[in-house]
Amino acid sequence: MEEIVEKYLKTFVWKAIDLGLLREMDRVYCLNRLMDRLALDVLSDRVKSFQNREKYRLKDLAEFLIENAKKRGLLEDSQVEADILLGQLMDSVMDRPSLIDETFWQLYREDPKKATDWFYDFSQTVDYIKTDRIAQNISYKHQSKYGEIDLTINLSKPEKDPKKIAELQKIKSMDYPKCPLCIENEGFRGNAGHAPRANHRVIRLKVLEEDWGFQYSPYSYFNEHCIFLSQTHHPMLVNGRCLAKLLSIVEQMPHYFVGSNAGLPIVGGSILSHDHYQGGRYHFAMEKAKVLKSYTWPNYPEVSVEQLYWPLSVVRLRSVHKEQLLEASEKVMTDWSNYSDPSQHIFSKTDGVDHNAITPIVRKKGEAFEMDLVLRNNLTTSEFPDGYFHPHPDVQHIKKENIGLIEVMGLAVLPARLKREIKALTKALYQGTEEVDAKHLNWLKDLKASYQPESLEEAEAIVKNSMGDIFIRVLEDAGVFKQTNEGQLAMQEFVESLGAHLLDLDQETDEEAI
Repeated sequence: MEEIVEKYLKTFVWKAIDLGLLREMDRVYCLNRLMDRLALDVLSDRVKSFQNREKYRLKDLAEFLIENAKKRGLLEDSQVEADILLGQLMDSVMDRPSLIDETFWQLYREDPKKATDWFYDFSQTVDYIKTDRIAQNISYKHQSKYGEIDLTINLSKPEKDPKKIAELQKIKSMDYPKCPLCIENEGFRGNAGHAPRANHRVIRLKVLEEDWGFQYSPYSYFNEHCIFLSQTHHPMLVNGRCLAKLLSIVEQMPHYFVGSNAGLPIVGGSILSHDHYQGGRYHFAMEKAKVLKSYTWPNYPEVSVEQLYWPLSVVRLRSVHKEQLLEASEKVMTDWSNYSDPSQHIFSKTDGVDHNAITPIVRKKGEAFEMDLVLRNNLTTSEFPDGYFHPHPDVQHIKKENIGLIEVMGLAVLPARLKREIKALTKALYQGTEEVDAKHLNWLKDLKASYQPESLEEAEAIVKNSMGDIFIRVLEDAGVFKQTNEGQLAMQEFVESLGAHLLDLDQETDEEAI
C-alpha cells in the first residue's frame, strides 16, 4: 500500500473517532473492514495518521480514497459509482440505525431542539445531506409586494449519466425500494436508477400511533429541511387525519413547521405514491404575510380566522385549543372540496372528477397552533391544458412544473437550465450580441424596452429582479381567488359560507391595498 494512501485511510478512521462517530475500541476492526472494501494490503505500524486532523473534513478524506480506488481500477470513473463508495465508506464509521435512534431520543428527553441539532449535524458530517452540492445552487432573495421571497436555481442534484440510464434496463428489479421515501432505503447500496443510501439513517417516531420516520432531505432547499414519512408505502391522502398528523408532529417538534403537498395531480408534489410531509426550521414569506381580513367563527369560538395578502389563497386558523382547531380545519377542507364559484372559474368537479384540494401547513406559535390552509384547484381547460390555476404559458419559460408546498410558501425552486439561459440573457441585455433561447425572446424584448444597463453586473441584477417578478406571477396564476377587489370579496364569501363573520369591515380590501 502506498504510504500516502495509508495515511489517508488511518486519518479517515481517526477523524471519525474525533467526531464521535466511531469508538476508539472499534478502530482496528474498522480499518480492517475498510482495507477489505478498498482492496488494500497490509498496514504498517510505521505510517501514522496526519497530525493536524482538524484541518480535514471526513468527506475530503473519503474522496481521496475514492480517487485512489478509481486509479487502481476498483470502480468506474462515474459519479454514480463514486457516490456509492462514498456512502459505504461513511457507513463503515457510523453506528447502526438502532443506536442512532437511541441517541436521538436520549437527547430529545433533554430538549427536542438539542436532538434535531445533533441529528442535523450528524447528517451533514456523514454527507447524507449533500452540503457541497447544495452550495452550488444559485440562491437569492427578492423584495416583492407580498414580502421578501426566496429563489433557488437548483444545481445540486447530479445530472443523469446516459450510460447509467442505459444500464437501468439491465437491472432485474426496480421495485426495491419501491420509492425514494421508503424505509427500505436505509443502508441501501444504490444503483444507476436509485440513489445510494448506505449512510442514511432514519429516526423512528409515532404519529397518531402509526409508525413513521424522520430524516433530513439530502438536497435541502432551506434550513433543516426535513421529511416525515410513513414506514408503510401507501399513497398520500390529505384528509382530516392528515391534519391531525401534522398537529401531532409539531407537538413533538415545536421548533419546526410541517406541511403536506395537496393530494391531487398538478397541484400536488412529485411523489404522491408515499405518504409523507416536509418541514424544517425556516420562516417563509407566507408565514409573515400581511393579514387582509379577520373573522370570528361562532361555531369555533376559540379559533381565530384570517385571510392573507398572498398570491395564493390562504385561510389561516389559530388556536391554543388543538381539538377545536382540528375540527375547524376539517370544516374548511370538507366545504372547500365541494365549493364552486363560476365567477372565479372555480369548479369543484367536472365529469365526476374532483378538482379542489388543500395544501396545509402547521406551526407552533408559543402555546398556540397555527394552521395555514392553501386553497387549490387542478382544473384543466382547452386554453390551459396544464392547469387553469397553474403557471400560464407566458411564464412557463421560468417555471412550468407543479407548484408544490415549498413554492406555495414563497421559495421558487427553479430548473438548472436557467443558469445557462439567464447568463445568455444578461449578456444579450447588456451587449446585444448573445443569442438567447426562443422561449425567452419576449422576456428579452420587454427588458430591453425598460432598461439600458451600463454594466454586466447591472444587467444581471435586472434579470434576477425580473425573474423574481415572474415567479410572483407564477404564484398568482396558482391562486384561486385573485388579489383583486373582486377576487378577495369572492374569497370572503367562501369564508363566510363556513359560518365565519368578518370582524372589522374597515379591513375590507381596497384597490390600494392590493
